[in-house]
Amino acid sequence: MTRRPVDLGDPDRLYTVTGGRSRVDDDTFDLVTLIVSECEPTPGTQSEHVRILELCRHPTAVVEVSAELRLPVTVVRILLGDLLLTGRITARRPPSPRSPAALPDSVLLKEVLHGLRNL
Repeated sequence: MTRRPVDLGDPDRLYTVTGGRSRVDDDTFDLVTLIVSECEPTPGTQSEHVRILELCRHPTAVVEVSAELRLPVTVVRILLGDLLLTGRITARRPPSPRSPAALPDSVLLKEVLHGLRNL
């Protein structure tokens, strides 16, 4: 079995898609942030933006958008930032636990893991 590199995209294409940007200015989008389209694509919209708006008619995680577009997550975050800035999408981050007590019990998690291994 031969291993293939994760990113098979052409660096020149990725540079063009992001307009030369290589990172997002904030941490609005983590892998499980849900993205929801707020409008339909308009004529003249960048093709990757159109695909995102179509994919996110229902809440879709950033990692799923990345997989569907076959683009690295960093590139998708830049594109999502563009859409968020123009109000074309909303981002819904999952709630973070308020305290360690709000996290699932480690015994329960171990039982779930054991059950999954037995499948």
